[in-house]
Amino acid sequence: MEPVANERIGYDVFPSPIGPIYVVVDQRGVRKVALTEEEWQEYQTELGNIPQDSELCRNTVQQLDEYFKGTRRTFDLPLSVEGTDFRKKVWQQLLSIPYGEVRSYADIAKAVGKPKGPRAIGQANRANPLPILIPCHRVIGKNGDLVGYAGTRTDLKTVLLELEQGKNIPLK
Repeated sequence: MEPVANERIGYDVFPSPIGPIYVVVDQRGVRKVALTEEEWQEYQTELGNIPQDSELCRNTVQQLDEYFKGTRRTFDLPLSVEGTDFRKKVWQQLLSIPYGEVRSYADIAKAVGKPKGPRAIGQANRANPLPILIPCHRVIGKNGDLVGYAGTRTDLKTVLLELEQGKNIPLK
């Protein structure tokens, strides 16, 4: 999504226990959360030079900090997401998964009216521009396996789920 002329947009970096998390916020809300340096570089290449703006991103960074400290279970942030109607429907369903709980891809497929569509749910999860905020890490395989997070980063999914279960997480 290209920025609109004269639109205020900025990014900041949150030094999380799982490594740097890049957040991009525009006037409407949070529009990107990048969990890896590679993802951030790809996003910057796609969108162009985004100025660092700690003030614009302050609330998002604060809420992420509270999440990682275990004092925040839900986020109260305006979101500025773009996607197909189907993806938005999936992401809305992910927002209903309670903190510390998981659902299978099949569960989400049924909930959005596509019972034969677990793969499509996986693709929507992969395209989620706001991991953690839209908790795609809470979606697991039907047999309980931790599959597909941020591509192949199931290690991040494991850490986030352990955090939500009150376990100590390894620090980077």
